Amino acid sequence: MDTEKNKQNAISFYRMAYEGNPQKAIELYVGDKYIQHNPTVATGTQGFIDYFERMQIEFPDKSINFVRSIAEGDLVALHTHQIWPDDDQYITMDFFRFDENGKICEHWDSIQQIPKTSANKNTMY
Repeated sequence: MDTEKNKQNAISFYRMAYEGNPQKAIELYVGDKYIQHNPTVATGTQGFIDYFERMQIEFPDKSINFVRSIAEGDLVALHTHQIWPDDDQYITMDFFRFDENGKICEHWDSIQQIPKTSANKNTMY
């Protein structure tokens, strides 16, 4: 596994889908099978495309910053900071599994809204 290439591909895949072109992201970066573990997104490539097309229509001004990426074996983890309308901010942890051809084949995520107050001055990113 080329972990550096997988990290770059995971970032490119996520950015392309997030910014409004999930169909192309699937074509370039996903293999024959795509397993989705987010309960709000249907499994398979069409579920992914439908979700991100809907998000682009409903929230075209959202933004994403890739804070860090970590790769080990066939897995890549992305830590992101997302800003949605009305300064609604989220931290996400996304995990992608790559197949033997270097294509994304599975995804898990965890999403947390950044609270307005904190017991410390550390950021979540």
